[in-house]
Amino acid sequence: MPAGHANATFLRNCWYVAAWDYELIDGKLLARTILDEPVLLYKGESGRVVALENRCCHRGAPLSMGRLEGDDVRCMYHGLKYNAAGRCVQIPGQQAIPPKLGVRSYPVVERDRLVWIWMGDTAAADPAAIVDFPYLRDPAWRGVPDYLHYDANYLLIVDNLSDFAHLAFVHAKTLGGSEEYAYDTRPAAIERLERGFRVTRWHMNAPPPPFHRRVVRNDNRVDRWNVGHMQVPGIFFLESGFAPQGAGAEKGNLEGAKQYRNCQFLTPETAGTTHFFWNYLHNFEIDNPTIALSLRNSLVEGFLEDKTIIEAQQKVLDADPSFRLMAIAADAPLSHFRWTLTKLIAAEQKAAA
Repeated sequence: MPAGHANATFLRNCWYVAAWDYELIDGKLLARTILDEPVLLYKGESGRVVALENRCCHRGAPLSMGRLEGDDVRCMYHGLKYNAAGRCVQIPGQQAIPPKLGVRSYPVVERDRLVWIWMGDTAAADPAAIVDFPYLRDPAWRGVPDYLHYDANYLLIVDNLSDFAHLAFVHAKTLGGSEEYAYDTRPAAIERLERGFRVTRWHMNAPPPPFHRRVVRNDNRVDRWNVGHMQVPGIFFLESGFAPQGAGAEKGNLEGAKQYRNCQFLTPETAGTTHFFWNYLHNFEIDNPTIALSLRNSLVEGFLEDKTIIEAQQKVLDADPSFRLMAIAADAPLSHFRWTLTKLIAAEQKAAA
């Protein structure tokens, strides 16, 4: 695969996150390009989420510039109205409506505040295949959902999340804490999974990173762990924890530990741009809303550091499409992920052919 736009052809028969539920409040017609396709997302009068091709079949006007009418949407160019299935149900001044007149409707599922969309073969869309992150609905955990847009291919973000050694250099003053994180830690376990990988990393007797120090308000040294789980097509779950130094967290004693659960969902917009949905949850002092807000602000600060370097990386790769990335030992998880994704795309294209 080319280094920069490593996946100009996307995996289509899988679920992608299209939006957070809060993006569809108050009858908003949300225009969002997903896998190079213009999509309109909205919640009709019934409360059900609808996803349609964002392009009137008559003259190609964006339906996102239209008007919501119950569960239907009317194009405000010539007045054609479409139902939630994408079928044209009314043409002003014309009684007969040709059966073929309509736009594509996409399968969508709203679950745990996430709106999932299926961009491939409609008949293959099985809601049971949606990856579950139970902490989003567990009242013992609290977080603030958010969204960022990247001017970079989504696999460059996958790469970034695959090796946490970058915390030491990109996030030394935010999420990482110090450069020693890269030198003093090694992955304790790397698991190659059928549709991704899981990496466990420990940092013993370490100073707390700034984002954690802001919410616990002390500088006591900690034993720190990160367990990252990346799944196709670009779904990342992170289990993080900070226990008092020497308390035995590595042996299962979590007394006094502060824990976090992070979910990140990468959805390609185009070959060079990405939708990035995320939430960072905590399980302590959940009645205090300022902790979730502090963590959200810290994560935004850290993600913007990532965003700056990844978008610059994309420009470098775009400038020389012949450039090939070289691997180091820490790249084993991301290499497995790219190999897995390439294999799935090839199988999907072969079946379609």
